[in-house]
Amino acid sequence: MANQWQALTALGNEMAEVVEIGPYRIAERFDVALASIAMRRGQDKAFAAAAKKVKVPLPDPARHETGSPFSAFWVAPDMWFVEADFATHEDIVAALKPAFGDAASITEQTDAWVRFDVTGERMAPLVERLTNLDLAVQPEGFASRTIIEHLGVYLVKHGANSLTLYGPRSSAQGLLHALEVTAKSVA
Repeated sequence: MANQWQALTALGNEMAEVVEIGPYRIAERFDVALASIAMRRGQDKAFAAAAKKVKVPLPDPARHETGSPFSAFWVAPDMWFVEADFATHEDIVAALKPAFGDAASITEQTDAWVRFDVTGERMAPLVERLTNLDLAVQPEGFASRTIIEHLGVYLVKHGANSLTLYGPRSSAQGLLHALEVTAKSVA
């Protein structure tokens, strides 16, 4: 019997949604695996050694670091979200757990979040209407939790014209709507 199941994006589509409004491009991404990784108490050395061994960057607070095969951003003391290509790391926890063992608590996060990559000129006016962050003064690699339309989201600044937003998957449509309305008001 053929597989009758069809994976859907957070917005309920078979393909990722892409919206272009003026200079802005909002692209849903579902090709990134995501896991949270938290260092267990008293495991500092073992945790750092494991991260180095499997090439998981451990950026400082309010920072994102791109790496290969893993990228990461800080979310709380001794806790990071780790990203990888979904095609090669669909089960990201299984890829990380053997290296970290008892030094870390690792939780699958891929289907808990929707990811939107937003690109375009004049990102600062867009972000300042959505959040309380002053994006213009933040360096490349800045990462922070913030609020957009009553939703807790993570924002990662990749460059002057590029950022990533992670929001709750269950509120994907609401987050996209907020992005679209704000982009229209700024464009």
